Amino acid sequence: MTQPDPQPRDRTATALRTRELGGIGEADAGSQMTLVGWVHRRRDLGGLYFVDLRDRSGIIQVSLGPDVLDDQALEVVRSLGSEDVIRIEGEIILRPEEARNPEMATGAVEVRARGIERLNRAETPAIPVFRGPEDELPSEKLRLRHRHLDLRRAELQQNLRLRHRLILAVRNYFDALGFVEVETPILTKPTPEGARDYLVPSRVHPGEFYALPQSPQIYKQILMTAGFDRYLQIARCFRDEDLRADRQPEFTQIDLEAAFVDSDDILEWVEGLMVDLAQVAGIEAVPPFHRMGWQESMERYGSDRPDLRWELEIDDWTDLLVTADSNILKGAVEKGGRIRGLRIVDGARLSRREVEAIEEEAKKAGAPGLLWAKRSADGGSGPLSRWMEEAHWEGTGAGEGDLLLVAAGPDRVTSPALSAARGAVIDTMELPKVREHAWLWVLDFPLFEEEDGALYANHHPFVLPHPEDRERLESDPLSVRGIAYDLVYNGSELGSGSLRIHDPSLQRTVLGILGLEPEEIDRKFGFLLEALASGAPPHGGIALGMDRMVKDFLGVGSLRDVIAFPKTTAARALYEGAPTEATPEALAELRLKAETS
Repeated sequence: MTQPDPQPRDRTATALRTRELGGIGEADAGSQMTLVGWVHRRRDLGGLYFVDLRDRSGIIQVSLGPDVLDDQALEVVRSLGSEDVIRIEGEIILRPEEARNPEMATGAVEVRARGIERLNRAETPAIPVFRGPEDELPSEKLRLRHRHLDLRRAELQQNLRLRHRLILAVRNYFDALGFVEVETPILTKPTPEGARDYLVPSRVHPGEFYALPQSPQIYKQILMTAGFDRYLQIARCFRDEDLRADRQPEFTQIDLEAAFVDSDDILEWVEGLMVDLAQVAGIEAVPPFHRMGWQESMERYGSDRPDLRWELEIDDWTDLLVTADSNILKGAVEKGGRIRGLRIVDGARLSRREVEAIEEEAKKAGAPGLLWAKRSADGGSGPLSRWMEEAHWEGTGAGEGDLLLVAAGPDRVTSPALSAARGAVIDTMELPKVREHAWLWVLDFPLFEEEDGALYANHHPFVLPHPEDRERLESDPLSVRGIAYDLVYNGSELGSGSLRIHDPSLQRTVLGILGLEPEEIDRKFGFLLEALASGAPPHGGIALGMDRMVKDFLGVGSLRDVIAFPKTTAARALYEGAPTEATPEALAELRLKAETS
């Protein structure tokens, strides 16, 4: 006689448990299960005990009473502490209707325990495991110091599970497009890419150093010359730079490169990827995404990563307001600057203190200040209003009750200032959004930028100059555009990419414009130039910030909430205590000496 098939084993079952807690529900009533987890909370109701048992998937209530448990088991229950690790054997039963907890996914059932085993006793936790939105979190410093406890919080576990699902979706998406995942070196050669390298001394080659990669940029270009055609890597990268909430010294990026492509190929592939990732994250991404040139983005929003959830834009009022009787405005224009500003409908309702707070944000962005004016029925108020005539009010489009914010000077000063003011106005006035999910491609960045008389690569030195501008490459390099593109989501740059230079002579020219001597070019980039000279195909790619993407999709405030073991803004790992001093013996072996001042 054929034996019936055994009950299929749950995918989360192990030798110690029947299944995870999450998902246990009414359909499981009557089932006998062995469950494990941490004691989230214990309650004593006059001899009847309730324990909230927690694992990574959820929480379930366990009832433990003298009618089922023997004295030895009850003694274990009485001595349970928070975060003890236990194993429960029992039956899943329906909770009475009045005792059900709609706040819990498992709130319709409980476990009636017939056995309990303590697998490990926990010391009193240094920080409480967060139980709900009404409980106050410990300071971030304490949470990072005791990260193993902080990571037990459901919020952080959910964040990291989303990260896992997004990375899985990335690999599946690009595998279907024929991309090959290739790991590039972590110990590599120092090259100038815009930030400081982390250097690693070589023991076997005294006085010589590796660098941790700021990106796999050169290696992935070489892979194109090697004929791989389509490359992918979930890459770890390292940059020794000042930190902010959206920066970490080590980070993860989705790195891709492809041969025989133009920029439209890359943009369309990434848009398709964002559709898949948005579905995983529960947000919206509808291609084709809006495209805007860098110059237009800076002109309209003062930023190369504008947040298009709001429509507030910058206006150029140079020709209009230079006629006002203001030496400040006229002087700025005479020095080659412009007069630009924001018209805020109904902005006159803002108090002086609120306007000054907005002005303070512009000052933080580098402006000496803002001129402002409120239009009212009897004329206007504010520092700018003394010079405003009717023609000026009309020319700006300001109606009664509106506010004008004006910055005068060179664009490099006024653009970031007005961008900061725009964000402050949006926050202060709580302006309504025109869309919830604003996707944007910013295109055609300048190939170079200037600082203190020196030229620097805007993205990196390998961006392909725009063919329409190439004849001005040496005569007027600051006017040359690169075929570069950034992906922006809700005002956050998620990724940056470009077509690459595949002609070695053109690459030498660009490096020379950046101030590198021929010998230095050969020393630093000779291996790349050799690869390009071997018959390099046209190619391009992009790097997407994995950490930032998860942060923005979740809407959390810091990258530290989506990384398991992050660094602080001082680049310290509080949990393991890094960096730390090396022993004299280790330094001697590396032929190094430590100086602390």
